[in-house]
Amino acid sequence: MAEPILALKDVRAGYGEAVVLDGISLELPENGSLAVLGRNGVGKTTLLLTIMGFTDVRRGTISWRSNDITAVAPHRRVRNGIGWVPQEREIFPSLTVEDNLTVASRPGSWTLKSVFELFPRLAERRNNMGNHLSGGEQQMLAIARALMTNPALLLLDEPLEGLAPVIVDELTDAIRRMTADAGTPFILVEQHADLSLALTDQAIVLERGAIAHRAPSAALLQDHATLDRLIGLRIDESRAATSS
Repeated sequence: MAEPILALKDVRAGYGEAVVLDGISLELPENGSLAVLGRNGVGKTTLLLTIMGFTDVRRGTISWRSNDITAVAPHRRVRNGIGWVPQEREIFPSLTVEDNLTVASRPGSWTLKSVFELFPRLAERRNNMGNHLSGGEQQMLAIARALMTNPALLLLDEPLEGLAPVIVDELTDAIRRMTADAGTPFILVEQHADLSLALTDQAIVLERGAIAHRAPSAALLQDHATLDRLIGLRIDESRAATSS
């Protein structure tokens, strides 16, 4: 069996004295995708921040391609191939779209041409400043900028939050194409359970900083009782059917 690209083993982590994650173990295979679900405040964003190296790990290990990176600095994790799209987007407001992309670029298959093909709106606005974009366009730019680092793994923290339905549709289509064309593995934290499960292979549900449930995404998408119990969110069945 092939080694996972990313593995967490019994990870206990948080901020200073505050423990947020406790006993997290998971593996992500090459070309795999994982949805991270849960109510607000259960540690979903902290999980991504821990993978990126921004939290205090008190126990356990984080392995990247079989190498222990538990104590590796965040910028070195990026160089090793972990891309991150933070919830706050963090684009450069005073740079143009094109400059936002080229400043992050590293050699690989993702180039200006390929990200503009993925996000035609950005191609149309390539000379616009970051702070002149709509919220949806800024989210597209944040994802495109992460892709320009040519990551071997992409972490997406609530990329659909607060966006208009038409933009949500464009972004979910882009994520599908991104994975279909490049096979980029990704971990998706998202409040839209139906969409995140339709986009991924596997899913975990966090509760009080621990994994309360694991399942194939397709199976969990149909398990409305478990979703309602653990997330308190009922799936829109008509939307789920069109998303799958």
